[in-house]
Amino acid sequence: MANKKVWFITGAGRGLGLDLAKSALAAGHTVVATGRDPSKVAAAIGPHDDLLAVKLDVTRPEDAQAAVEQAVAKFGRIDVLVNNAGNFFAGFFEELSAEQVRQQIETLLFGPMNVTRAVLPLFRKQRSGLLITISSTAGISGGMFCTAYAAAKFGVEGWMESLAPEIAPFGIRTMLVEPGFFRTELLTAESTTYANPSIDDYAERTRETVTAWNSMNGKQGGDPAKLAAALVQLGGLAEPPVRFAAGADAVQAFEAKANTLLAQANTYRDLSMTLAHDDA
Repeated sequence: MANKKVWFITGAGRGLGLDLAKSALAAGHTVVATGRDPSKVAAAIGPHDDLLAVKLDVTRPEDAQAAVEQAVAKFGRIDVLVNNAGNFFAGFFEELSAEQVRQQIETLLFGPMNVTRAVLPLFRKQRSGLLITISSTAGISGGMFCTAYAAAKFGVEGWMESLAPEIAPFGIRTMLVEPGFFRTELLTAESTTYANPSIDDYAERTRETVTAWNSMNGKQGGDPAKLAAALVQLGGLAEPPVRFAAGADAVQAFEAKANTLLAQANTYRDLSMTLAHDDA
């Protein structure tokens, strides 16, 4: 296969990461599938000659470096990095502990940074590579009960936007992916930690939100297998999109945010335009 690539995927043992690994293998690519327990990752994907399952806790920089070294020792290169591993700390800001907020940002922001820092020297040496980072519509528009998660995802958005022009001269491309609601395991007990209810003022809305999300789990409209196939397709383009709105609800979120920003820019436009020095 002339365009066969080596995909390095974090959080590949379940959810979107698992679908991505399977989709890339089905398309004829080589996959380095990572997770905290590589035996579980390998079992979930199934045996394949082009598969290497590697231990990687994204919050540990030494794990990231070791995983990249194993991938290069086995396959000689990495062509596509997918920062996918994640979790979800949900709740009202006042009820989320400082440690929970730190853990959220550690996994969703510093985790991808750790892995990317380990891969970029290889990409620069190759003068090629695609860096895909799974963000969220919560990285485009914040929402109630998502303060920690959105803070991390907004950080991912700013980091990737700023990193892209730094590495573009070396032939390295970036793609942010903002999924809406997909039928992954994000809302399961394995992935979601709810804040401990402790403030009466939030109690009713907490019950309503948790009940609504529990009823949504397993019924989300997005098909992660289709998203995985779409990302493998986009990953094969010479110029992949810098952003990909994943799902109809994501497209709506993009449009709503764009319209909101335009409206906010115009609300006090006259005042905004008067703030320069008089001699400017």
